[in-house]
Amino acid sequence: MRAQSLTLAAAGAALLAPTMTPAAEPQARQETVVRQEAVVRHEGDVRAADLLAMVRDCAPVSRGRYRSDAGRPATIRVCGTREAVFWKADMDIDCDGRPGRRCNRRTDPLFSDTTAYQQSDGRHLKAERLPFIVVPTPSRIWDYRASGIRGGSVAAVVYKDRVQYAVVGDVGPRDIIGEASYASARALGIRPDPRGGGTDSGVTYIVFKDSQVKPIEDHDAAVATGERLARLFVRGR
Repeated sequence: MRAQSLTLAAAGAALLAPTMTPAAEPQARQETVVRQEAVVRHEGDVRAADLLAMVRDCAPVSRGRYRSDAGRPATIRVCGTREAVFWKADMDIDCDGRPGRRCNRRTDPLFSDTTAYQQSDGRHLKAERLPFIVVPTPSRIWDYRASGIRGGSVAAVVYKDRVQYAVVGDVGPRDIIGEASYASARALGIRPDPRGGGTDSGVTYIVFKDSQVKPIEDHDAAVATGERLARLFVRGR
């Protein structure tokens, strides 16, 4: 779980500074990457408002409450329906797993090169490429496995009017909730920088029970499965 910092000037400068080279082509390629990362996609045709309407009321499945960050009060419950579990929290940025240009020990002081779940080839997930969410380590508060959740379970992550489908890909602290991968944040229009990105509130995580994508790294399969389950969910089936 990531501590929110007050500034990302250093990381932002590293990301946006032009390459010092006399050739214009490398700089053009860099600018193309930045523009591509700024694109926010809405996956599927189930509206955010329809999903949020289904999670207005909370039937708690957790025995207690979670914190959004270390040192914050414990106010967040995990709630459940017949088809899903959900929670409303912040979003901290998980940059763990296989390192890349955006997620590595230089960009993230808390970087770990492992994730709780691995790809079909045995390699750890890549947070800057794969949309995934983080669930708390099983404890007396809540054990996600008892709710039919596992690695590869499909989630609909809702922020404002945007919906992003992701998988359960990592496990975090026992008493903190509200974290997703760099790729998840970027797709939702949330600043993905692990040093000072994320958002303090307004994110709803809906995880569909007894769902699983194999291989876990197949994002297209996660979108197709998530969209199908989301349609059933909003129809009350």
